[in-house]
Amino acid sequence: MRTAITAFAERGYYGTSTMDVAKAAGISQGYLYRLFKDKQTLFAALVDHCSDLLRHVAANAAASLSTTDPAAILDALTSSYDQIIADRDVLRILMHAQCAANEPVIGDAVRACYAKQVEYVRAVSGATDEQIRRYFADGLLINTITAIEATHLDTPWARTLRS
Repeated sequence: MRTAITAFAERGYYGTSTMDVAKAAGISQGYLYRLFKDKQTLFAALVDHCSDLLRHVAANAAASLSTTDPAAILDALTSSYDQIIADRDVLRILMHAQCAANEPVIGDAVRACYAKQVEYVRAVSGATDEQIRRYFADGLLINTITAIEATHLDTPWARTLRS
C-alpha cells in the first residue's frame, strides 16, 4: 500500500499506470493483477487504506480525551487530521480519489470513506449535524490550503482562509 500511495500520489489515478506501481514495488505487473483485479480496484484499496488511517488516528485522539464536550472532541479530531495530512501523499491520494470518483469502483470507495468518517465523528463526538458539517467543511478547506502550500504564507488571503 505504501508504495502504491507514493506512486499514485505523484500523478493521480489517471496519470499513473499499473506498470508504474508494479515497477515501484519491485514486482511484475502480472503479479500486481493477481493481487488486484484491475487499476480501479487497486486505487479503491488505497482509498480504503487511507480511510482506515483516518479512523485509527481519530480513535487515538478521541481515546486520549477526558471530556464529552462535542466542540473539544472535534478540536482533537481536527488536530489528528492535521497529523494525517502532514503526510502529503495521503492528502494527495484523498484529493485524487475525489477527482476520480466518476470511476464506479473508486466512487463507491470515496463515498464509503466519507460515510465511515461522518458516522464515526457523529458517534464519538455527540456533535450536532451542523457541527459535523462544519468540521468536514473546515477539513476540506484545510486540504486545499495544504495542497496549494498556503499553510505558511503571510498574505491577507491565506491568513483569512486559515483563521
